Amino acid sequence: MTSPPLAVLHAEAAPALDLLTVPQVMARLQLSRSAVYDLLRSGQLASITLGRARRIPTHALTDFIHTRLEQEAA
Repeated sequence: MTSPPLAVLHAEAAPALDLLTVPQVMARLQLSRSAVYDLLRSGQLASITLGRARRIPTHALTDFIHTRLEQEAA
């Protein structure tokens, strides 16, 4: 029996990094475009820039939501 290629093992070990566009985040949070950019500008919501495109990792959106829920509970 042969072992799977190294690329397959690496893909299984590291979770896929899904990136969202600003409109996708707007829809998920039901916020306006300017509100999402305010969150990005203030550092409350992490993002990366690819060329001129702004992308938000799904884990950053999840972290933002968890942080807000913790703040509301306190």
